[in-house]
Amino acid sequence: MNKKIEKALNKQINAELYSSYLYYSMSAYFHTLNLEGMASWMKVQTQEEMVHANMFNDYVLERGGTINLTTIDGPKTKWDSPLAAFEDAYAHEKKVTSLINNLVDIALQESDHATNAFLQWFVSEQVEEEAAADSIVQKLKLVGKNGSGIFMIDQQLQQRSFTAPPNAPTLP
Repeated sequence: MNKKIEKALNKQINAELYSSYLYYSMSAYFHTLNLEGMASWMKVQTQEEMVHANMFNDYVLERGGTINLTTIDGPKTKWDSPLAAFEDAYAHEKKVTSLINNLVDIALQESDHATNAFLQWFVSEQVEEEAAADSIVQKLKLVGKNGSGIFMIDQQLQQRSFTAPPNAPTLP
């Protein structure tokens, strides 16, 4: 495996692990507010990000690369409101999109067609991730501080469950 790509993919593994850590922190925050649906939604995000990290990990190993995990910074633990937390989640997903796009750029620069093909799933996934977070942000903006509206959104988010993508590696 090209060392430039290996290094970039290792950075992405660490970014995915941080994402999981961030969403786990958000889940805990929502539990403290007794917003169990929002907490559950974030817990599903935590699981998805771990699957993403494992997908990158397995790909690097399959290509003969080496995994290099680095320190993961502690995430934020408190937000001013459910809206603020979901705005942070949306901003984070936009950042992850830019990271994935940068990986695609590197793969194209290095003429690594296999890595480019691998990354296309993540390109599509990020469209969904951003749309999901933004949808919740927009709903929370609509209801403002209305407790009944927040309760209804919380109940709706409780319905989400974790589904691993096809051919995803199983979690250890």
